[in-house]
Amino acid sequence: MFSTVVQGLAIFMLTQFVINQFFGSKTQQNPGASASANLNFAERADVTTLANYSQIPMNVAPIWPENSSIDIQVYVSPRVILPTLSSLPRDTLVIDEKGFGIGNYEENREINTNIAIPKEVQHNATLWAHFFVALAGNQLDPTSPDYSPAKAAHFKRPLNHYLPKKKLHKLKHLLDKSEQVDKEPNEPQGVQVGSFYHPNFTLAVIPNTGVQNWRQMHPALRKNIVLEPTGARDSSGQHGWYYPVLFLNTFWQLRSHMTELNETVTSMPLNIQLYNMANWKYSLLASMDEGMRQNQQQAASGGSMPAGGDGSEFEKVKEILLDTNAYLLGTTFVVSILHMVFEGLAFKNDISHWRKKRDNVGTSVRTILANVFMQTVIFLYLVDNSENTSWMILASQGFGILLESWKITKSVNVRLREPGPDSRFKNLLPYVVVFEDKHKLTEKEKQTEEYDKIAFRYLYIIAVPLLLAYAVYSLIYETHKSWYSFVIETLVGSVYAYGFLMMAPSLYINYRLKSVAHMPSKALTYKFLNTFIDDLFAFTIRMPILHRLATLRDDVIFFVWLYQKWKYKVDYTRVNEFGQGGEESEEEAEGEADKNKQEGKDTKALKGQDTKGLKPTAAVASTSGAQAKAGAKKRK
Repeated sequence: MFSTVVQGLAIFMLTQFVINQFFGSKTQQNPGASASANLNFAERADVTTLANYSQIPMNVAPIWPENSSIDIQVYVSPRVILPTLSSLPRDTLVIDEKGFGIGNYEENREINTNIAIPKEVQHNATLWAHFFVALAGNQLDPTSPDYSPAKAAHFKRPLNHYLPKKKLHKLKHLLDKSEQVDKEPNEPQGVQVGSFYHPNFTLAVIPNTGVQNWRQMHPALRKNIVLEPTGARDSSGQHGWYYPVLFLNTFWQLRSHMTELNETVTSMPLNIQLYNMANWKYSLLASMDEGMRQNQQQAASGGSMPAGGDGSEFEKVKEILLDTNAYLLGTTFVVSILHMVFEGLAFKNDISHWRKKRDNVGTSVRTILANVFMQTVIFLYLVDNSENTSWMILASQGFGILLESWKITKSVNVRLREPGPDSRFKNLLPYVVVFEDKHKLTEKEKQTEEYDKIAFRYLYIIAVPLLLAYAVYSLIYETHKSWYSFVIETLVGSVYAYGFLMMAPSLYINYRLKSVAHMPSKALTYKFLNTFIDDLFAFTIRMPILHRLATLRDDVIFFVWLYQKWKYKVDYTRVNEFGQGGEESEEEAEGEADKNKQEGKDTKALKGQDTKGLKPTAAVASTSGAQAKAGAKKRK
């Protein structure tokens, strides 16, 4: 029951989005026109007698009655115009169906055959499917003397797709000098387009299409409508007719299942399913498919996409819908929303924590610098290895770099200074970047700095040999585009493989200080909740092994941090020893102000009285103790 409700809600939301995106507020059908005009094709007017004849019809109506039976023949050929059908080779006829009922949703026919790929199509010519449709028992061949446009129609649709080819980078072993001597021929510049073919099609007949406003019709729907060719009009001269809509549905054809047509491809299978499709479903699929085609054509011409990418993002959505279980898909949808919510909360609380932070107790500045370096490496990797990466991904990564850089400015002062006498850059650079303490370090801050150095000393002992070993292995056994790509890929591989080591210094500082009060607990909690969501994705979504391991590494850090949080209890009855006053400090200031006002009132009330004999009563002392306990609870 729950899954049915969720599925219905998802379909409703998707339908509303597509209607608003593609149709706007315009109404396709115009039922009022049929009420005011006689759109019966048998009673059409003589066009030579019409004074207000319109070359472009305002409204169009079905030429044949609803629930008609039709005959369908489909020929495959690279020719745009076919000769007499009887002269065509027999193997070019792929569909020959008789008496198919329009509107009979129980009727479902399948055609499975093989077609030969002509030489022209092997060299990027279009493979056309010529459709011949007629009322049952009527002539289908347009060259026949008894052919009547009032009872038969002919149109064509392409079977192959022209899509941009994936750009393949030349990879090489950087240590193999022989490959560098052989010069590769100049590769063609720009986007290369190829001819691709998918063997599975669905041919849908659309019943109950009704009267349509031809001038306001969506282009995706108009391209599938074939108007009556003689230019017949009703008595007003404004309205015409159209043949039944046959929709060659290619919406579920995935690029990954397509074959590029070239000299090596001589024949391909052709599987066609013939059935009736509801009008609303046809409008939805046709509009979305047309939008996807336009994006692919824009990418093929070298144009930029609105949000980056190469026009294949919707292809990934279709793959998920086809290959994923319905329950798993619903779970993924809910979890994805939670992931975004936790991501936003983590950013918010992390920024809030660092805005209120007033000292460096428990803060590993080296870890922050390492995080900036690692996120920069990932950013450069995305730019170098992903063609047309979405700008939203790059923007998110760039924002993370800026956030970590801002944390550095909150911990220390970043200044440009001349190199000192003991600096190794004294004779190389006029100025160097130095980090200066914001104030004189307290004893706790000095301890934090000392523990940070110790933690990173051990970290270098572990991380540097691993990095060098991985770099040597990658250089000898793997191929790369260039030395720059080798450096970036080696560094990002190290980040994915054992980037969790960057959290180890913070855990070591917690251990030495015997406290976790300086840690942004809320932000860490949201981040670790996201790691569990990433764990779910790691086992349900295809991804590289290194990235799968990267999602599991943070779990170890999380459980260690939980243990430390349990082990090192925070004493809420004392002032926060790590300088994080924040709201507590403001509340204490307000309490002090209220106390001063109260003392002022008491002084004013006692003015003129002899106060030498007055002594504090037990009630006053009791009240002060209660206030002290309340203050302790407030700090908690």
